[in-house]
Amino acid sequence: MSEQSSTKKDTIDTISELLQLSGCQYRIYDLGRKVSKMSKQDFEKVEHAMQPYPFPIQGHAMFALVFWQKAQTTPYIWFVKLPLDERGLLNQGSRNHYLAIILDALGKDLTQDPSEKQEELLQANPYNFTPSQYKLASLNAVVKRDLKQSASQYYEHCQLYMSGKLGFAEWQGVAIQGICDFAARINDNNNSQLLINALEKLPSEVITPLCSALENQQFDIHLLQAFIEQASNELDRSEVNVQRLADLLRAVSDHSQHPQVIALAQRILAANVSNDLNLLLTFTGKAWGLLADNERLLQYLENVSSHLEQDVFSSVFQDLVAIPTIRPYVLQCLRSPQRSDNLANSIGAIFAAVQNKK
Repeated sequence: MSEQSSTKKDTIDTISELLQLSGCQYRIYDLGRKVSKMSKQDFEKVEHAMQPYPFPIQGHAMFALVFWQKAQTTPYIWFVKLPLDERGLLNQGSRNHYLAIILDALGKDLTQDPSEKQEELLQANPYNFTPSQYKLASLNAVVKRDLKQSASQYYEHCQLYMSGKLGFAEWQGVAIQGICDFAARINDNNNSQLLINALEKLPSEVITPLCSALENQQFDIHLLQAFIEQASNELDRSEVNVQRLADLLRAVSDHSQHPQVIALAQRILAANVSNDLNLLLTFTGKAWGLLADNERLLQYLENVSSHLEQDVFSSVFQDLVAIPTIRPYVLQCLRSPQRSDNLANSIGAIFAAVQNKK
């Protein structure tokens, strides 16, 4: 055996290696467009630039690193935001810089109580970020569920509210964290049926955060159909509540391959509300899976180019082309003989702007 091959590796090159060598149990959650658990294998592939980061936001990847020692009941959570290159691959230099800061501050012992100086180093890490209130609440709910811990103190009150026993007008006492706990446990404790019974009666103050939390969840067909029915009913109204429609679309967005959800998306794109900015951005931000189809994506881009300003169209286009699963469909739309002159002009303006910058 050669001396080189027998030498034990003494460097830490990736976040994955650091977590493994720290002796901690750990999980990775993606915080890009939604809150979702990421397999360790996929995270390692993204870290090694072997595959693009799947859900980019403005050229960045966002993760929650959740880790704990076996004796601990409360995990540590670090939020990491790292830039991507033009191919959607993780910027290796930034990842290395992040890792160097952590190793300089803590070494391999991630769960030690940091000194004041160590804490200053950690806090000054330029790759830290603070998620929105909704994402923090959703992550907290999902982590507690996944680690088989009790939900927050607000969960039971939310369940009681959803049962209708308090009256649906009494929403002020329902906490966002309770709503996220309810959504994370939608498949437990008859919660799905409670929501089916309550759905039509929920005020916007509850339905909006609830749908935001449910965008991260898979749930049973009965609840899915209840959401689709509510959205269909909304589309049938003479005056559509577009915000509620966008909320309902957001709630079913994790079921983008289901035929009934696809049919709903097609109906929305063909309706006279398809010029609404919030509704259109819900597709790109949350329901992008529904645009993984040449005809639907073309209809979507036609709507955006017809009803919104060029700068909005450019932002939407750049957002979609950055999503690895949607990029091939976007590129096909560029060459589609079915595209209108208006859409062709909007696309042309993007490329003209790029050329002018060179």
